[in-house]
Amino acid sequence: MRKLQFLIFAMLLSGCAGGADDALPAVVVYKTPACGCCLAWADHMRAAGFEVEVHDVDDLGPIKGEMGVPPGHGSCHTARVGDYFVEGHVPAGDVTRLLAEKPRARGLAVPGMPLGSPGMQQGEARQPYDVLLVAKDGSTTVFAHHDE
Repeated sequence: MRKLQFLIFAMLLSGCAGGADDALPAVVVYKTPACGCCLAWADHMRAAGFEVEVHDVDDLGPIKGEMGVPPGHGSCHTARVGDYFVEGHVPAGDVTRLLAEKPRARGLAVPGMPLGSPGMQQGEARQPYDVLLVAKDGSTTVFAHHDE
């Protein structure tokens, strides 16, 4: 039931009933070659209707710096979606909401790798986590809270 609610929410926010101008931008993911949870996150984004391109890199530091991910807010992968970065295991619905609302921000971040977040599902194990909106000045506010 939760997946159905998520899909309906994502469709409403993405304007699925609209025309070609409403198409979701591509997600360009940068990850290290050995990281499997990053591929699971990419599959989560594909399932939500995003086109996803994955690039393996040996050092994510320069990419995170170039995109403006604040120190201490990193995760195992960094993505570019439109004019925003998406750091870590951010749910597709939150990315869709970001694109619909278009805040003046650098992007979204889920620091670390919380159990139960997209790509980090391990049975029934779950931990609450926040998706942070990173403002242009690098400050953060809670964009969404997930505790299921």
